[in-house]
Amino acid sequence: MNHTPLFGLPAVAGLATIDEAAKPGLSVETCVSALKRFHYCFLRLHEIFTARITAEPIYELKTAYSHHAYLCAEHVKALRERIGEMREPPLGLDAVPHEGLQVAFDETLATPTTNLLLLGIYARILPALDRAMTAYRSATNPLTDAPSVRVLRFAQLEVADMIAYGDKALACVVDPASQGDGGFCERIGASLEAAGGIYGVGKQGPVPERVFSKTPFVYDRVPQRDERWQDPWNQGVNAEGFIYDPAMPAKAKTLMLLYKRLREIDVPEMMASIIHETKGKPWDYYRDMSRQLWDEARHAMMGEVGFAALGVDWTQARITLNWSHRLNTECTPIERHAVLYFIEQGLMTKTGKRYEWEVGQQSGIPLMATIQDFDWADEVLHAQLGRQWYIPEFDDWKKAIAYGDECWTRILSNWQSVRDRGLTQHENWWPEIYRQACAAWNETPHAAALAFAEDYSDARADRKNVATSA
Repeated sequence: MNHTPLFGLPAVAGLATIDEAAKPGLSVETCVSALKRFHYCFLRLHEIFTARITAEPIYELKTAYSHHAYLCAEHVKALRERIGEMREPPLGLDAVPHEGLQVAFDETLATPTTNLLLLGIYARILPALDRAMTAYRSATNPLTDAPSVRVLRFAQLEVADMIAYGDKALACVVDPASQGDGGFCERIGASLEAAGGIYGVGKQGPVPERVFSKTPFVYDRVPQRDERWQDPWNQGVNAEGFIYDPAMPAKAKTLMLLYKRLREIDVPEMMASIIHETKGKPWDYYRDMSRQLWDEARHAMMGEVGFAALGVDWTQARITLNWSHRLNTECTPIERHAVLYFIEQGLMTKTGKRYEWEVGQQSGIPLMATIQDFDWADEVLHAQLGRQWYIPEFDDWKKAIAYGDECWTRILSNWQSVRDRGLTQHENWWPEIYRQACAAWNETPHAAALAFAEDYSDARADRKNVATSA
């Protein structure tokens, strides 16, 4: 083609060469059909990641699922918006593109083991999705369909990251000497192939019979933790009581802040149940809730990293799952959201996140100032999300706040009962953690800090008194 841009500048804004942009490419109808399939894949991946967070005992996988669920939620949103730009009202995004795709995702969702889940997502579905998006980008016109190419380009960057994580996780968790997968991976591959592949351009065939998904998937809302999370019903150290005590040194308070951050792993465990069990909301609701869930997982990892940086073994702290367990097993999704929002609002006061940031600044530990700075910023965002999605459920914001207070009180008053049932003795684990830190700091423990022994027997984390007889 005899066409030369002025001064030899890149043609068509650098999107492609003239020759590449001159090919016919795909029709809008064909593009929309493929994009809907990609949308369906990210939608189902989001569902699977979210549904498996709570009951996954391995902390590293729990946090990875939290991250990957959020990434998928973002790509669902981007694809919905792009499809809506392509002469597609109504969008029809709730329709299943092909039964083969549905079976592949249903079988993966219903896998009975972590090993099979990892194989289904990271060894089969995500690589197939990546290949499909590559094929689409190669077939479509890079100029006429530039907005779609951009959406998929960003999606593939993060799909590549997820696949890389999965490869490493599979090498760590899946035993090569195991007895195989019982034909699971072959069944996933055959299901995708039956649909003509994720892109949908291959020859379609018979859909394999269901095995795991013969009966509908049942969400397990009971939080599980791996063996490092000792004494998970322990409520023997009142972190807020220590942090807000003016007699305690700021440096010691950072340990309690790190404990509070790591304890936030119970928020993804609980929020996953809200997201999974709340149906019929606009996609922005699920995207925003997934963002908050991911932020809370990040906060837990901030605590983990902070302890590691200080040379302290975080597993010696008794990080409870009492909050997520009781909310998930005793409350409805709206009651859980009510508690979440009530707590977020309490963190917006001068004695909330600002105070924790000030403690981080005063501690003289630069990492603590960074952790608390971003933790504060995230919680401001979460309070805004609560106002957008929780408050409209009530006709008055005061009623919404009061309802959250009521629900929280109801599920946090079991200190006595868990001890009576032999689930915990509410051991005071604090002195050992503090001694570890002081040894790393080469400092003598502060006498009052070392002697701290306040528990949660009659108070919530916001310092409000509660009954202990429930």
